[in-house]
Amino acid sequence: MRIIKNIILISLLFAIILVSLFFGEKWVRTNVKNQAIVYNSQLNPTVMIPGSSANNHRFDNLVAILNRQSTTHSLLRVQVNEDNSISYSGRIRPNDSQPYIVIGFQNNSDGYANIKRQAKWLEIAMKFLQKRYHFNHFNAFGHSNGGLDWTIYLEKYFNQKSSTIGTLMTVGSPFNFSEKSESNRTQMLTDLIKNRSKLPRDMTVYSIAGTETYNDDGIVPIESVLLGKYVFQKNVHSYTQITVSGNDSEHSDLPTNPQIVQLIQRDILDGRGQKQSSNPVFNNR
Repeated sequence: MRIIKNIILISLLFAIILVSLFFGEKWVRTNVKNQAIVYNSQLNPTVMIPGSSANNHRFDNLVAILNRQSTTHSLLRVQVNEDNSISYSGRIRPNDSQPYIVIGFQNNSDGYANIKRQAKWLEIAMKFLQKRYHFNHFNAFGHSNGGLDWTIYLEKYFNQKSSTIGTLMTVGSPFNFSEKSESNRTQMLTDLIKNRSKLPRDMTVYSIAGTETYNDDGIVPIESVLLGKYVFQKNVHSYTQITVSGNDSEHSDLPTNPQIVQLIQRDILDGRGQKQSSNPVFNNR
Protein backbone atom coordinates (compact mmCIF):
# COMPACT_ATOMS: atom_id res chain seq x y z
CA MET A 1 0.00 0.00 0.00
CA ARG A 2 2.82 2.36 0.90
CA ILE A 3 4.60 1.56 -2.36
CA ILE A 4 1.46 2.43 -4.35
CA LYS A 5 1.12 5.74 -2.49
CA ASN A 6 4.77 6.54 -3.21
CA ILE A 7 4.30 5.72 -6.88
CA ILE A 8 1.23 7.98 -7.05
CA LEU A 9 3.10 10.77 -5.26
CA ILE A 10 6.11 10.46 -7.55
CA SER A 11 3.84 10.42 -10.62
CA LEU A 12 2.04 13.51 -9.40
CA LEU A 13 5.30 15.37 -8.76
CA PHE A 14 6.59 14.34 -12.18
CA ALA A 15 3.38 15.62 -13.82
CA ILE A 16 3.71 18.95 -11.97
CA ILE A 17 7.32 19.28 -13.14
CA LEU A 18 6.36 18.58 -16.75
CA VAL A 19 3.53 21.14 -16.66
CA SER A 20 5.84 23.71 -15.06
CA LEU A 21 8.52 23.12 -17.68
CA PHE A 22 6.01 23.42 -20.51
CA PHE A 23 4.51 26.70 -19.35
CA GLY A 24 7.88 28.00 -18.18
CA GLU A 25 9.43 27.38 -21.59
CA LYS A 26 6.44 29.00 -23.27
CA TRP A 27 6.76 32.07 -21.01
CA VAL A 28 10.49 32.32 -21.67
CA ARG A 29 10.01 32.10 -25.46
CA THR A 30 7.26 34.72 -25.39
CA ASN A 31 9.24 37.03 -23.13
CA VAL A 32 12.42 36.70 -25.20
CA LYS A 33 10.45 37.39 -28.37
CA ASN A 34 8.89 40.52 -26.88
CA GLN A 35 12.22 41.76 -25.59
CA ALA A 36 13.82 41.12 -28.97
CA ILE A 37 11.17 43.26 -30.67
CA VAL A 38 11.97 46.15 -28.35
CA TYR A 39 15.71 45.93 -27.98
CA ASN A 40 16.39 45.16 -31.62
CA SER A 41 14.45 48.26 -32.67
CA GLN A 42 16.51 50.89 -34.46
CA LEU A 43 13.84 53.54 -33.96
CA ASN A 44 15.10 56.57 -32.03
CA PRO A 45 12.40 59.24 -32.29
CA THR A 46 12.53 62.83 -31.15
CA VAL A 47 9.37 63.33 -29.11
CA MET A 48 8.19 66.94 -28.82
CA ILE A 49 5.67 68.59 -26.49
CA PRO A 50 4.37 72.14 -27.03
CA GLY A 51 3.44 74.64 -24.35
CA SER A 52 0.08 75.84 -23.10
CA SER A 53 -2.65 76.68 -25.63
CA ALA A 54 -0.69 74.93 -28.42
CA ASN A 55 -1.75 71.77 -30.24
CA ASN A 56 0.15 69.01 -31.99
CA HIS A 57 0.67 71.19 -35.08
CA ARG A 58 2.82 73.59 -33.02
CA PHE A 59 6.12 72.31 -34.41
CA ASP A 60 5.14 71.93 -38.07
CA ASN A 61 7.36 74.86 -39.05
CA LEU A 62 10.25 73.61 -36.91
CA VAL A 63 10.10 70.16 -38.50
CA ALA A 64 9.91 71.71 -41.98
CA ILE A 65 13.04 73.77 -41.27
CA LEU A 66 14.93 70.76 -39.89
CA ASN A 67 13.91 68.66 -42.89
CA ARG A 68 15.14 71.33 -45.31
CA GLN A 69 18.50 71.59 -43.58
CA SER A 70 19.30 67.89 -43.25
CA THR A 71 17.86 64.42 -43.73
CA THR A 72 14.10 64.43 -44.14
CA HIS A 73 12.27 62.63 -41.34
CA SER A 74 8.62 61.75 -41.00
CA LEU A 75 6.20 63.43 -38.61
CA LEU A 76 3.57 61.77 -36.44
CA ARG A 77 1.14 63.97 -34.48
CA VAL A 78 -0.55 62.55 -31.39
CA GLN A 79 -3.31 64.03 -29.25
CA VAL A 80 -4.27 62.73 -25.82
CA ASN A 81 -7.87 63.55 -25.02
CA GLU A 82 -9.32 64.27 -21.61
CA ASP A 83 -10.95 60.83 -21.51
CA ASN A 84 -7.45 59.29 -21.96
CA SER A 85 -8.19 58.26 -25.55
CA ILE A 86 -5.63 58.90 -28.27
CA SER A 87 -6.00 60.24 -31.79
CA TYR A 88 -3.20 60.79 -34.29
CA SER A 89 -2.36 61.91 -37.79
CA GLY A 90 0.65 61.55 -40.03
CA ARG A 91 2.81 58.45 -40.01
CA ILE A 92 6.28 57.08 -39.43
CA ARG A 93 7.81 55.95 -42.71
CA PRO A 94 9.41 52.51 -42.91
CA ASN A 95 13.17 52.65 -42.38
CA ASP A 96 13.00 56.15 -40.86
CA SER A 97 15.03 55.68 -37.69
CA GLN A 98 14.69 59.27 -36.40
CA PRO A 99 11.09 60.39 -36.87
CA TYR A 100 9.51 63.35 -35.12
CA ILE A 101 6.59 62.66 -32.82
CA VAL A 102 4.61 65.62 -31.47
CA ILE A 103 2.33 64.97 -28.50
CA GLY A 104 -0.39 67.51 -27.76
CA PHE A 105 -3.19 67.51 -25.21
CA GLN A 106 -6.86 68.27 -25.69
CA ASN A 107 -6.70 70.14 -22.40
CA ASN A 108 -3.71 72.39 -22.98
CA SER A 109 -4.48 74.93 -20.27
CA ASP A 110 -1.84 76.46 -18.01
CA GLY A 111 -1.42 75.90 -14.26
CA TYR A 112 0.41 73.40 -12.09
CA ALA A 113 -2.62 71.14 -11.56
CA ASN A 114 -3.10 70.78 -15.30
CA ILE A 115 0.60 70.30 -15.99
CA LYS A 116 0.52 67.32 -13.62
CA ARG A 117 -2.44 65.93 -15.55
CA GLN A 118 -0.55 66.43 -18.80
CA ALA A 119 2.41 64.46 -17.40
CA LYS A 120 0.02 61.57 -16.75
CA TRP A 121 -1.42 61.89 -20.28
CA LEU A 122 2.16 61.88 -21.56
CA GLU A 123 2.67 58.52 -19.86
CA ILE A 124 -0.44 57.20 -21.64
CA ALA A 125 0.85 58.47 -24.98
CA MET A 126 4.35 57.05 -24.50
CA LYS A 127 3.02 53.61 -23.56
CA PHE A 128 0.81 53.66 -26.65
CA LEU A 129 3.68 54.72 -28.91
CA GLN A 130 6.20 52.26 -27.53
CA LYS A 131 3.75 49.39 -27.84
CA ARG A 132 2.80 50.35 -31.39
CA TYR A 133 6.25 51.23 -32.76
CA HIS A 134 8.49 49.06 -30.57
CA PHE A 135 11.15 51.56 -29.50
CA ASN A 136 12.93 51.72 -26.18
CA HIS A 137 15.11 54.80 -26.73
CA PHE A 138 14.16 58.38 -27.56
CA ASN A 139 15.12 62.04 -27.24
CA ALA A 140 12.79 64.68 -25.84
CA PHE A 141 12.07 68.32 -26.68
CA GLY A 142 9.74 70.57 -24.73
CA HIS A 143 8.81 74.19 -25.31
CA SER A 144 7.57 76.26 -22.38
CA ASN A 145 5.29 74.09 -20.22
CA GLY A 146 6.17 71.16 -22.45
CA GLY A 147 9.54 71.06 -20.69
CA LEU A 148 7.73 70.90 -17.35
CA ASP A 149 5.54 68.04 -18.60
CA TRP A 150 8.69 66.13 -19.53
CA THR A 151 10.36 66.79 -16.19
CA ILE A 152 7.39 65.57 -14.13
CA TYR A 153 6.96 62.56 -16.42
CA LEU A 154 10.63 61.59 -16.06
CA GLU A 155 10.49 61.93 -12.29
CA LYS A 156 7.18 60.17 -11.74
CA TYR A 157 6.26 57.87 -14.62
CA PHE A 158 9.32 57.00 -16.69
CA ASN A 159 10.31 53.32 -16.52
CA GLN A 160 14.10 53.21 -16.53
CA LYS A 161 14.11 49.41 -16.64
CA SER A 162 12.50 49.23 -20.08
CA SER A 163 13.42 52.56 -21.72
CA THR A 164 16.26 55.03 -22.03
CA ILE A 165 16.28 58.72 -22.90
CA GLY A 166 19.33 60.26 -24.50
CA THR A 167 18.78 64.02 -24.49
CA LEU A 168 16.15 66.28 -23.00
CA MET A 169 16.04 69.81 -24.39
CA THR A 170 13.76 72.33 -22.69
CA VAL A 171 13.17 75.73 -24.30
CA GLY A 172 11.78 78.67 -22.36
CA SER A 173 10.48 76.35 -19.63
CA PRO A 174 9.43 78.30 -16.49
CA PHE A 175 10.58 76.01 -13.69
CA ASN A 176 9.45 78.63 -11.17
CA PHE A 177 6.56 79.95 -13.26
CA SER A 178 6.58 83.78 -13.31
CA GLU A 179 8.64 84.19 -10.14
CA LYS A 180 11.91 86.04 -10.63
CA SER A 181 13.27 85.64 -7.12
CA GLU A 182 15.07 82.44 -6.22
CA SER A 183 13.83 82.79 -2.65
CA ASN A 184 10.18 82.66 -3.77
CA ARG A 185 9.99 79.04 -4.84
CA THR A 186 6.66 77.88 -6.18
CA GLN A 187 5.13 74.58 -5.12
CA MET A 188 5.98 73.16 -8.52
CA LEU A 189 9.69 73.98 -8.24
CA THR A 190 9.72 72.64 -4.69
CA ASP A 191 8.20 69.36 -5.87
CA LEU A 192 10.55 69.07 -8.85
CA ILE A 193 13.57 69.52 -6.58
CA LYS A 194 12.17 67.04 -4.05
CA ASN A 195 11.78 64.32 -6.69
CA ARG A 196 14.94 65.03 -8.72
CA SER A 197 16.73 61.90 -7.51
CA LYS A 198 14.28 59.86 -9.62
CA LEU A 199 15.50 61.41 -12.89
CA PRO A 200 17.40 59.15 -15.31
CA ARG A 201 21.03 59.68 -14.38
CA ASP A 202 22.38 58.90 -17.86
CA MET A 203 20.34 61.67 -19.46
CA THR A 204 21.88 64.77 -21.04
CA VAL A 205 19.89 67.97 -20.45
CA TYR A 206 19.97 71.31 -22.26
CA SER A 207 17.95 74.16 -20.75
CA ILE A 208 17.57 77.07 -23.18
CA ALA A 209 16.37 80.54 -22.22
CA GLY A 210 15.42 83.32 -24.57
CA THR A 211 16.05 87.00 -23.88
CA GLU A 212 13.99 89.40 -25.94
CA THR A 213 14.95 91.92 -23.24
CA TYR A 214 17.66 91.61 -20.65
CA ASN A 215 15.20 89.99 -18.22
CA ASP A 216 12.88 87.69 -20.16
CA ASP A 217 11.63 86.41 -23.51
CA GLY A 218 8.51 88.54 -23.34
CA ILE A 219 6.66 86.02 -21.16
CA VAL A 220 9.01 83.84 -19.08
CA PRO A 221 11.59 85.45 -16.74
CA ILE A 222 15.08 84.19 -17.45
CA GLU A 223 15.55 83.59 -13.71
CA SER A 224 12.70 81.07 -13.77
CA VAL A 225 14.29 79.14 -16.63
CA LEU A 226 17.71 79.10 -15.00
CA LEU A 227 16.32 77.69 -11.74
CA GLY A 228 16.06 74.38 -13.55
CA LYS A 229 19.67 73.89 -12.45
CA TYR A 230 18.39 72.91 -8.99
CA VAL A 231 16.37 70.14 -10.58
CA PHE A 232 18.94 68.67 -13.00
CA GLN A 233 22.45 69.63 -11.96
CA LYS A 234 24.31 66.72 -10.31
CA ASN A 235 21.31 64.46 -10.94
CA VAL A 236 21.86 63.74 -14.64
CA HIS A 237 24.86 62.88 -16.82
CA SER A 238 25.35 66.51 -17.85
CA TYR A 239 23.39 69.74 -17.66
CA THR A 240 23.93 72.75 -19.91
CA GLN A 241 22.32 76.18 -19.65
CA ILE A 242 22.15 78.17 -22.88
CA THR A 243 20.82 81.66 -23.49
CA VAL A 244 19.81 82.91 -26.94
CA SER A 245 19.11 86.54 -27.77
CA GLY A 246 18.46 88.82 -30.69
CA ASN A 247 15.93 88.15 -33.44
CA ASP A 248 13.42 85.32 -32.88
CA SER A 249 14.10 85.25 -29.14
CA GLU A 250 10.54 86.10 -28.14
CA HIS A 251 8.88 83.24 -26.27
CA SER A 252 6.60 81.99 -29.04
CA ASP A 253 9.39 82.29 -31.66
CA LEU A 254 11.94 80.24 -29.74
CA PRO A 255 11.22 76.83 -31.34
CA THR A 256 12.22 78.17 -34.76
CA ASN A 257 15.05 80.39 -33.52
CA PRO A 258 18.03 79.65 -35.84
CA GLN A 259 20.36 79.04 -32.89
CA ILE A 260 17.92 76.58 -31.33
CA VAL A 261 17.35 74.83 -34.64
CA GLN A 262 21.12 74.39 -34.88
CA LEU A 263 21.25 73.02 -31.33
CA ILE A 264 18.50 70.50 -32.09
CA GLN A 265 20.37 69.37 -35.18
CA ARG A 266 23.71 69.08 -33.40
CA ASP A 267 22.76 67.86 -29.95
CA ILE A 268 19.72 65.69 -30.65
CA LEU A 269 19.68 64.53 -34.27
CA ASP A 270 23.45 64.23 -34.71
CA GLY A 271 24.10 63.45 -31.05
CA ARG A 272 27.39 65.31 -31.01
CA GLY A 273 26.40 67.59 -28.15
CA GLN A 274 26.70 64.79 -25.65
CA LYS A 275 30.41 64.56 -26.41
CA GLN A 276 31.39 68.12 -27.10
CA SER A 277 29.89 71.53 -26.55
CA SER A 278 31.15 75.07 -26.78
CA ASN A 279 28.66 76.11 -24.09
CA PRO A 280 29.24 75.91 -20.32
CA VAL A 281 28.48 72.39 -19.14
CA PHE A 282 27.77 71.29 -15.59
CA ASN A 283 29.04 67.75 -15.96
CA ASN A 284 28.21 65.27 -13.23
CA ARG A 285 30.12 62.22 -14.39
